[in-house]
Amino acid sequence: MATYAIGDVQGCADALQRLLDSFGFERSRDRLWFVGDLVNRGPDSLATLRRVKDLGERAVTVLGNHDFHLLAVAAGHAKMHRSDTLDQVLAAPDRDELLAWLRQRPMLHVEGTWAMVHAGLLPQWSIAGARLLAQEVESALRGPGWREFLAELYGDKPDTWSEHLRGPDRLRVIVNAMARMRFCTAQGTIELRTKGETAKAPPGFFPWFDAPGRASRDHTLVCGHWSTLGLKLRPDLLALDSGCVWGGSLSAVRLEDRKLYQVPCKQCQVPGK
Repeated sequence: MATYAIGDVQGCADALQRLLDSFGFERSRDRLWFVGDLVNRGPDSLATLRRVKDLGERAVTVLGNHDFHLLAVAAGHAKMHRSDTLDQVLAAPDRDELLAWLRQRPMLHVEGTWAMVHAGLLPQWSIAGARLLAQEVESALRGPGWREFLAELYGDKPDTWSEHLRGPDRLRVIVNAMARMRFCTAQGTIELRTKGETAKAPPGFFPWFDAPGRASRDHTLVCGHWSTLGLKLRPDLLALDSGCVWGGSLSAVRLEDRKLYQVPCKQCQVPGK
């Protein structure tokens, strides 16, 4: 049995199948971890969702910003962007079933010394603390008031974590960190405008995984989200977004021995277009 962590698929169902074939995925014995952003920008979000959902307990996926966007659009609390490719999902006969399944996905997945999150964790958050914060969001998204939660989801403020935050502000900061963040300060302030490489960090900000005093360093973090960072593999980090939807590659790492697998991807989107 092996566990393969897979980068942002973003609706590139063909690339996903080729990646699974490259390491000989066997449903009866292997497990797949998806870092989030199963959907959007690529050509076949519907097939991707159906495939991962069908895997049942053989697949674990955490929620990414594009997954949240699909849920918010479906709930009527966000507008489609020009580059969105969500129409097939929204028009599908099994739309409600797929969206209900997506709402049940976790924000953070932890096994042993591994922890998987879509974007990152703030430096103050230990893994145990982050699990509790993730559960707050999961409860809101899975509960009867999930539409109201999504109505309050969007926004960049507050931009600094505090244990004193309550209500929608508290949940928004948790989601922004776990699903959108790239740069932050050592004090837990999030910067969401800059999307470039680590050298482009604004003054006083760090790539979240290099923030001083990061309390989650006792685990290896598995993440995606940051295509301009590219594949980054080090003892405490597997950053797996290698730009599949931009014509890069789709990447997987076998956790047992950290062997890397990649397949080239057809460009589906042009940056800035």
